Amino acid sequence: MGNKTPAGTTPAGTPGPAHHGLPVHEVVLLFGTDTAIGLDPAEVVRRRAQFGANMLPRPRRGGIAGKLGRQFNNPLVYVLLASAAVTAFLRGFLDAGVILAVVLVNTLIGFIQEVRADAALDALHSMVRTNAAVVRRGERLSVPSEDLVPGDLVLLEAGDRVPADLRLVRLSAMRVDESALSGESEPVAKDQVVLPRSTPVADRRNMLYSGTLVTAGTGAGIVVAIGGETELGEIHRLIGDIRPEATPLTRKLARFSTTLTAAILALAGVAFLAGVARGEPPEEMFTAAVALAVGAIPEGLPAAVTVTLAIGVRRMARRRAVVRRLPVVETIGSVTVICSDKTGTFTENQMTVRVLWTPAGRYGVTGTGYSPEGHIIPPSTIHTGGTAQPPVSLGRDGIRDEALRWCLLAGAACNDAGVRREGATWQVRGDPTEAAMLVAAGKGGISLAEFLAGWPRHAELAFTPERQFMATMHRSAHPDGTGFVFVKGAVERVLELCGGEMDAQGGARPLRRQAVVNAAHALADGGLRVLATAMMRLPAATGALDGTKLEGRMTLTGLQAMHDPPREAAASSVLACRRAGVAVKMITGDHVRTALTVAAAVGLTNGPEPGAALTGAELDTIPADRLPDAVERATVFARVSPEQKLRLIQALQSRGHVAAMTGDGVNDAPALRQANVGISMGRTGTEVAKEASDIVLTDDDFATIEAAVEEGRNVFDNLVKFMVWTLPTNMAEGLVILAAILAGGTLPILPTQILWINMTTAVALGLMLAFEPKEPGLMTRPPRAPDRPLLTWALTVRVMLVSALLVAGTWWLFGHELTVGASVAQARTSAVNLFVAVEVSYLFSCRSLTRPAWRIRPFGNRWLLLGVGLQSAGQVALTYVPLMNELFHTAPIGLDAWLRILGLAMLASLAVAVDKRLRRQGF
Repeated sequence: MGNKTPAGTTPAGTPGPAHHGLPVHEVVLLFGTDTAIGLDPAEVVRRRAQFGANMLPRPRRGGIAGKLGRQFNNPLVYVLLASAAVTAFLRGFLDAGVILAVVLVNTLIGFIQEVRADAALDALHSMVRTNAAVVRRGERLSVPSEDLVPGDLVLLEAGDRVPADLRLVRLSAMRVDESALSGESEPVAKDQVVLPRSTPVADRRNMLYSGTLVTAGTGAGIVVAIGGETELGEIHRLIGDIRPEATPLTRKLARFSTTLTAAILALAGVAFLAGVARGEPPEEMFTAAVALAVGAIPEGLPAAVTVTLAIGVRRMARRRAVVRRLPVVETIGSVTVICSDKTGTFTENQMTVRVLWTPAGRYGVTGTGYSPEGHIIPPSTIHTGGTAQPPVSLGRDGIRDEALRWCLLAGAACNDAGVRREGATWQVRGDPTEAAMLVAAGKGGISLAEFLAGWPRHAELAFTPERQFMATMHRSAHPDGTGFVFVKGAVERVLELCGGEMDAQGGARPLRRQAVVNAAHALADGGLRVLATAMMRLPAATGALDGTKLEGRMTLTGLQAMHDPPREAAASSVLACRRAGVAVKMITGDHVRTALTVAAAVGLTNGPEPGAALTGAELDTIPADRLPDAVERATVFARVSPEQKLRLIQALQSRGHVAAMTGDGVNDAPALRQANVGISMGRTGTEVAKEASDIVLTDDDFATIEAAVEEGRNVFDNLVKFMVWTLPTNMAEGLVILAAILAGGTLPILPTQILWINMTTAVALGLMLAFEPKEPGLMTRPPRAPDRPLLTWALTVRVMLVSALLVAGTWWLFGHELTVGASVAQARTSAVNLFVAVEVSYLFSCRSLTRPAWRIRPFGNRWLLLGVGLQSAGQVALTYVPLMNELFHTAPIGLDAWLRILGLAMLASLAVAVDKRLRRQGF
């Protein structure tokens, strides 16, 4: 058939009809393709030019201008820009230039961090790029998934990621994991049956959707939609309708900036009116009022916020968390509840067989994950707890439990999975459950390759939801033609096929059905997933494999019980979160019994507590007004759909929680956007989930979330320390100028000297607090209340105390220097150095807001010591270098003045220490 333009195709490349409702031949005609030879390469080039690349539209992160513009979206930056404009208007060009330089530094820091975050995400994206097997002009090729076009014929097998939306044209025993799209945890069996047009996406068995995973079988399909026109792309567009909430930090900074701006304007207004009332020229008073405002504005705060957050981003990256938005660094430290997936986050995401049950006994299996390292432990070791016996070996000279050997062989032979080593890790191709059975067989000494060399597979019956088992038939490679049938599947269904059970010698005996059922229930109660295995010997003349003819003819060989083991650090991380007052909730699509078992293993629950678990079905029956209370009480949510995740987050937020939510599937994206902190999985997460999230975990580990919470709390601590340190200076500068205006006296410090103090100390001293290490007990405090202000009343009192000491000390020192014969320039120089000396001594006190300075490790923050050294050198230059004297109107001072400056600084430090002690004692 010749290639032609797909009929009925939209400009974006999506044909109009519902493809699941069309026969294969109509889909072929619609797309001008061929089910045998595919498209012609020339036609592929033409369609690629017409429809574009098979890629999801990347979110509009904005170009350079957009990224730079976002850095100005800060209330304090608005105040600084307004101050610079007014200062320039009054011809204070030097002062205006300094203020604009501060804004520029803050902008560049934020811009660079955003560029780095985008680069990290692009690196993650490049790690998951895949190739697709296609047929073009009758030749099988491997091409990048981005190069697929509508009408391409794509070939798929177990382990392949579906690269686009496909209409199946042929298949064999195909099962597909569609959990990333639908939330359904079990693989879906596929077929080619034409379906009604109204069939929902989750039930379209003749379609394959982009981003899903083939777990078993093979197939071929025609590409019917690419890129943004796929079902995955549709959800990608929909998540744009959910606007992320402002972070606690941005809300608090906005409130703080509004209050601070009002206070500064009020002070400036009072100064202006008081001066005019005293008969001073209005122009001079306006200039003085602007100088007061510039002095009172903490110019270094925006830069300090940005630098502190950026340092937090870097620290989190070292702990395997990629942060996409700067304010989220602090938000993760504010969370009051973490809603986390079970699989891969609390667990290893590696199914592992833990127990083997046969009619002859029960065996334990050591080792975790897909590594072949491990042994099978005999029953005596399990039951008695006595001296460990040698591991079971199923080789020719080992312990011979024939039922166990055939149980392992059945699990390995009736299997489409594969396990291979890639570097230091073992990777699975196909269904994880089948991979676990394959690994268990290897631990027992079974060589599947040797068995298949003698009895290759001749036929199979794929697992389907209706059949509830898989069967394979193996024929001898020798002329006698004897063989075996192996079955694995749901315990109840396999028992229906069995007429007997195997004993330890390999003989058959009557089936003890109830004993098997009891054993299966006991294993399931322990949170294990249980599958039964059976076998049947075939004579030479046996015909084709027919599932209906297996009833009552199979011999039960045993049960294999497996689970996804909890991560080693999960329990300690959950405990750390609980000590920190952060609630942890598990959300999973798995069965509630399995979820509760894992929850108990990681310390989330103490077993089956009333109200501890809710299923998705139960959530649907809870009225909206009672849902928040029910969600608050429960810890485990099982059989939950992605849509219900969104409701859970909204219910928690309605109770005032700052909620973090993890997710990896496409349909998790709305919940990730709704959460205060959306966390996606870097290894197993879909691109849609990553783009919707705020943080991407590169190791998919819950322990990384706990580490991020810890880093976030430290970031907030350091921000508050900076504010508590810088605000007294700004307040004191404004009050000193206000007092001079009201008194009609000489200014103790000039506007240019104020800018010197603010700019040099903010960079050399204040920013060094961003490097302050975590304080002891950081993760034993309760979370900060979302409505709690940045500064508590106790810290506000401390700010006012230090500010008052600075104002009083400055006026006393300025007056004293004039009294002992110093010039005005020398007196002002002493006042400037007093401000800096108090800031240095107060800086060491601010390293902890509660502990005395002498109990803090002196070399715990070497950056701070470096900053003090640089600031000291700057003050010496300001005081004694002639050029600096000319620029900043300073003059050299003597040793006696320095002694008075240092004495006042020590007095201020002593006052802060007394304040801390009184606070600790409850005053």
